[in-house]
Amino acid sequence: MDPKDLSTQELLRLCLGTQDPALWQEFVRRTRPCIAGTVLKTIRRWAAPQPSFVDDLVQEIYVKLFDKNYKALRAFHWNHENALFGFLKTVASRVVYDYFRKFRPEEVDPEPVIPILPAPIPHPDQQLRFDEILRCLYQLKDEPNCERDRDIFLLYYAHGFTADEISRLAGIGLSVKGVESTLLRMVRRIRECLGRAPK
Repeated sequence: MDPKDLSTQELLRLCLGTQDPALWQEFVRRTRPCIAGTVLKTIRRWAAPQPSFVDDLVQEIYVKLFDKNYKALRAFHWNHENALFGFLKTVASRVVYDYFRKFRPEEVDPEPVIPILPAPIPHPDQQLRFDEILRCLYQLKDEPNCERDRDIFLLYYAHGFTADEISRLAGIGLSVKGVESTLLRMVRRIRECLGRAPK
């Protein structure tokens, strides 16, 4: 089977089980845009990104993911379809933040980069509903500021941050009123999306 035909979940399972170089090559091809994009976006908080610097940090992230017999990837658990990419964004942003905190501490914002991962939901019915909400969130990808607005929604509803706490995070760039307005708009759009979804 062509590795390009595999789902990301199946691809990672086979990579970890077979160590096939062709599978790992496809894994890197599929995940590199997410990692590089997160690195680029995170670096911009402190400096103008240079291509060679971005490449160096991307390589460091893969070293971290593949270290100790792929320990980080083996410990990863799938919560929903896009869970791996949320995990990769978290690892990537943390590596960049750690670099600036270690080598250029004077440039680091007082607020750390907050990992954006959906909170675990124990009850199966709640998990199904949360998966439906996540699907709606990712369907809004063509809207302006979609990633920031998605992060705000998850910080508030999945992680319990207040609007004031969210407004003070690096990279948000909104007042408390702006965060509250974004949340109201996102809730309205998700309700519209869920209303169109098959029962």
